[in-house]
Amino acid sequence: MLPLTALEKQIRNNLKHNIIVNLLDGGIFGMALGFASFSTVLPLFVASMTTSALLIGLVPAIHSVGWQLPQLFTASHVSRLRKYKRTVLMTTIHERVPFLGFAIVALLLPTIGLQAGLIITFILLIWQGLGGGFTANSWTSMISKIIPPETRGTFFGMQAGLANLFISGSAVAAGYLLDSLASPFDFAACFFLASILFAVSWSALAQTREPEDTEKIIPEEKTHFWDDSKKILSRNLNFKWFLSARFLSQFATMGFSFYIIYALRRFNMDAITAGFLTATLTAAQTIANAGMGWLGDRWGHRSMLIVGSIAALLSSILAWSATSIAWFYPIFLLAGIANVSIWTIGMTMTVDFGNESERPLYIGLSQTLTAPATIIAPLLGGWIVDSVGFIPTFSISILLAIVTTLILIFMVKDPRKNLIVDYGQ
Repeated sequence: MLPLTALEKQIRNNLKHNIIVNLLDGGIFGMALGFASFSTVLPLFVASMTTSALLIGLVPAIHSVGWQLPQLFTASHVSRLRKYKRTVLMTTIHERVPFLGFAIVALLLPTIGLQAGLIITFILLIWQGLGGGFTANSWTSMISKIIPPETRGTFFGMQAGLANLFISGSAVAAGYLLDSLASPFDFAACFFLASILFAVSWSALAQTREPEDTEKIIPEEKTHFWDDSKKILSRNLNFKWFLSARFLSQFATMGFSFYIIYALRRFNMDAITAGFLTATLTAAQTIANAGMGWLGDRWGHRSMLIVGSIAALLSSILAWSATSIAWFYPIFLLAGIANVSIWTIGMTMTVDFGNESERPLYIGLSQTLTAPATIIAPLLGGWIVDSVGFIPTFSISILLAIVTTLILIFMVKDPRKNLIVDYGQ
């Protein structure tokens, strides 16, 4: 085993501290999201202003695509940083402040009207999504730097799992708030609580100890991100198949965006049940994050992607055949496993493809090139729902989940076990 560099020694000296403060950040961030969930609370807020399934389905899509789209465009800048923390702290403000805006809109809704409220809400959703996107590459690079590679999957899983554990509790609390408080104080209370918790989690994130990487070689001439990206895409066939699977996975899970509205319209679901369904989703994600991250470090993250793809398939099959609201508990449970596979495991596997200098480009390519599918999938699903109903949307998800699973099984290889593929051999 090679001796540790000075940077690696500093990282390991601060490892315990960094794990604690970043788990704290993740947990409190998750608690905030439970009060303003993109899968239940915010869609229900939008549903109080419009009946359009397309617009309601856009809520989680805007969040996801906003998080993905900017990452490639920030990759060149991020790859030249010796420290990521300052950039992370400044940009993440923009993914937190909009929740205060949601609270204000909710309070003013009786005065400004539904149309104005809907427009402002979508402006805030776009701001929040892009704020997360401009943060994501530098945050992922910072975490990948301060957490050693042999425990990276376990950490990402633990952090996401802790976040989902706190989401579970706050989501149930949000359900009771929405059920017990009169409008406009119901949604306003949820969003105000979320805003306070986001500020607390930012304070925890600010305690991260990141050493400066003085050993990193930064070329004097700044290259264009797309030139560097084309080199990676031309030589790494395995990464291209990985991107294909990530792209198709958005269509394989497009029915997820409409589960809560389908349950509301088809089975007359109440707000408390919505809270418990969110808790089911996040509890599943809590366990899956911890378990799949740990197993991925030992058995390979590709195998966990396959498990998640099969879970997406089964979730859509159950939604297609559901006959009562009780069916949605296993539906949401399987959706939680699939979400962990796509987001947590997908992110963890992405950073395995490149070295320290290339990593921001791999992160950017993995997210930005998936962004078109992330926005098109719910638009397509919403259009199908509005035109012919929910069942055809679930049927298409079933077919594409099968295709995604086959690509992961037969075409994608674990980059940690097949490094030679990176050089096109």
